[in-house]
Amino acid sequence: MNEVMDQAKAEAFAGRMTALLNDAFVGMLVSIGHQTRLFDAMAELPAASSDAIAQAAGLQERYVREWLGGMVVARIVSYDPATQTYVLPREHAAFLTRSAGADNLAFFTQYIRLLSAVEGDVVRAFREGGGVGYEKYPDFQRLQAEESARLYDTALVEAILPLADGVVERLRSGIDVIDLGTGQGHAVNVMARAFPNSRFVGVDFSAEGIEAARAEAASWKLPNARFEVADIAAGLPGEFDLVTAFDVIHDLAKPKVVLANISRALRPEGVFLMMDMAASSHLEENLDHPFGPALYGASVMHCMTVSLAQGGEGLGTMWGEQVAQEYLKEAGFSHVQVHHLEGDPMHAFYVARC
Repeated sequence: MNEVMDQAKAEAFAGRMTALLNDAFVGMLVSIGHQTRLFDAMAELPAASSDAIAQAAGLQERYVREWLGGMVVARIVSYDPATQTYVLPREHAAFLTRSAGADNLAFFTQYIRLLSAVEGDVVRAFREGGGVGYEKYPDFQRLQAEESARLYDTALVEAILPLADGVVERLRSGIDVIDLGTGQGHAVNVMARAFPNSRFVGVDFSAEGIEAARAEAASWKLPNARFEVADIAAGLPGEFDLVTAFDVIHDLAKPKVVLANISRALRPEGVFLMMDMAASSHLEENLDHPFGPALYGASVMHCMTVSLAQGGEGLGTMWGEQVAQEYLKEAGFSHVQVHHLEGDPMHAFYVARC
């Protein structure tokens, strides 16, 4: 029996889809504005012509003028038709410029370009199974490093490490620390500089990332930081007092194996500090998540499929707190605390002890 269609509901959904289509293109334009530093240039200018804005940013006026058109109709940039000038409102610049620090949401639009490049591969995986290998994302590690550096520079030493009672004091005295999936090693180097009496090692399967980590450690003159290319599913290289994993576990092919390896590698009184996505394992509890669509999308386009490409579990970005707690308990962690930082709706911080 055919149901009568609710015309008002249909029209509302058509409006939703129109907005989605427009916003998808706006996202690409915002990414261009970030990469070309147009937002940064405009934040320093009074109302200006497209030519003046192009000159300030060192760009081609014709491209800048068309880009400005998109920004105006998206209500991101204000336009005065009488003077044909454009201005970036201060309230908008607070979330679009590099000077905004961790509040710079324009940065994240770069992932649209990165993930769109593998859309065909993901569609193929939908049909055939398997996944898309990490090598298909050549710029991913750089973006991740830039994204996480903003958090590490402002919060790692001052706010994140203190979440684990007693850890900062032990770091000052001198302990052994390993960072798993260290990427380009910035977290290790920040900690090594802050706690010269402790010894730090960062491991990652990416030789390119480890090379960048070593270069930064050398430039900072950090004798207490070293880096290794390693497969953490095969075990950790030694015993440690503190193990950290920042936005790593949900990407792994064998998260349960790695968590068990961490539990075995911790010394008595050792601590595992895990940062992962703040979300519920229950879909219905994520309906109002401020980044819900973006995180599920990132999971389909990267986190889940990279794991599946390795024959892995495909845990996904949104595995959530309940499943994380289960996995940690199964790995041998008997005491787990979950923390959130004020102003950070994206991450949850797990402090786990055996």
